[in-house]
Amino acid sequence: MMALHPLLEKLTGGDRRSIGRADEVVAEVLAEPSLFAVLIDGMHTDDPLIRMRAADAAEKVSAKHPEWLQPHKKMLIEQIASIPQQEVRWHAAQMFPRLQVSPAEQTAIIEILLGYLSDKSKIVQTFSLQALADFAARDADLRPQIVSILRERVNSKSAAVRSRSKKLLKKLGM
Repeated sequence: MMALHPLLEKLTGGDRRSIGRADEVVAEVLAEPSLFAVLIDGMHTDDPLIRMRAADAAEKVSAKHPEWLQPHKKMLIEQIASIPQQEVRWHAAQMFPRLQVSPAEQTAIIEILLGYLSDKSKIVQTFSLQALADFAARDADLRPQIVSILRERVNSKSAAVRSRSKKLLKKLGM
């Protein structure tokens, strides 16, 4: 087995209810941008704790520097997005709208997000709805499909999904 990068070592241990030292890792990556690639790689390690914490840290860093995601766009869309772990999925959903994408890439992302709407995690579902609405806000051709989905989700059994759908419809002027 390969040795773990020292940055990812900081994301080990504990359990899934804790983000561990993810905030410390975020600060380190913000100070040393070349480490962002290590976080992206950490999102598809074998260890589910490292995966979720790397995803959390990558999402937080990309919120401040969305341009840092661009070189990793292909990996995010083609590999990371297919990881079934809910924490990776909800962070991927948060990062997708930060990417500058071609029409074909946007179509691929929309398909991924539509698939995430069937995830058992309500958090994955709500972040996916948010991402879909973010794309719809920028793409008038996409808006009718997303508005229709949001209108359906207003009747969800999940309070979180209902609430987010109502807010997003309002934001989209519906």
